[in-house]
Amino acid sequence: MKIGLFFGSFNPIHIGHLIIASYMANYTELEKVWMMVSPHNPLKDKNALINMYDRLEMAKLATENSEKIAVSDAEFKLPKPSYTIDTLTYLTERYPEHTFSLIMGADNLASLKKWKNYELLLRDYKILVYPRPGFEHMDIMNHPSVTITNTPLMEISSTFIRKSLKEGKSVEFLIPDVVLRFIDSKNLYGSL
Repeated sequence: MKIGLFFGSFNPIHIGHLIIASYMANYTELEKVWMMVSPHNPLKDKNALINMYDRLEMAKLATENSEKIAVSDAEFKLPKPSYTIDTLTYLTERYPEHTFSLIMGADNLASLKKWKNYELLLRDYKILVYPRPGFEHMDIMNHPSVTITNTPLMEISSTFIRKSLKEGKSVEFLIPDVVLRFIDSKNLYGSL
């Protein structure tokens, strides 16, 4: 099976993430998308993250009715911080029957050369890229392993949602209702 790995903190998961995952699962060669909840992205501030199990639960709640999108906690079992190449090596060994591709935003593609063993990522895996404003023209986009998709442009961020929740503003329609109820029930992000 052709599986796309969509890594993220999902802090919290929102409709932008879900639209990207759905597009990749339905409009590319991929048969399924696994949303890979990252305990700690080495390029992000660890202090801004809520508990990884709460982020995992929100992702599961948001995708529970999807046939083509699943959620994985594979990185929870690996050394921290999580490096994509290590996770891919682990998954390829564990699931040799699957072919894995990476899903990332053009902003992440721009910083790919900072990633551990990025040359192996480009050599051994396909990378499906969704557009991000300000990252339209980069040489790396012409690499044979990179495919630029027509995924709808999403300018919704988890940072914006966390800030809105902290300020007591509505995030209706920005995150699934089931996720919002979970956030409220645990008073995550200082929500009211």
